Amino acid sequence: MSTATTASVSTHILDTSIGRPAEGVAISLSARSGSGAEWKALGGSATDADGRCKDLPALPEGTTHVRLDFETEAYFLSKQEKQAEAQQDAPANRDSGAFFPEVAITFAVKPGEHYHVPLLLNPFGYSVYRGS
Repeated sequence: MSTATTASVSTHILDTSIGRPAEGVAISLSARSGSGAEWKALGGSATDADGRCKDLPALPEGTTHVRLDFETEAYFLSKQEKQAEAQQDAPANRDSGAFFPEVAITFAVKPGEHYHVPLLLNPFGYSVYRGS
């Protein structure tokens, strides 16, 4: 929850290759207070059955930049066989579990604002945006 002196962050992941939420993806949250400052790991969580990560740590006062690290490789390796079956024209065996084994998203924040950052993910691409 954001306050007048801090921002807040939430996220969710949709696996666009199967049109379903991505459950069990580990996410870590880091923050810094300025472009040249060191990143500080704040903790993390994992997505639930709805692809949402509702319990990310609070951002400290003075945070100006946030980084979300999504550990996508383990998710895709666990889903590899099921996804090939779910896609009509998918090959029976993929050449890898994920082209992007991890996704790091860095963005600027302002105190008092909430930032919802959805990740639209598939084995060979991704997209992010500032949601609501």
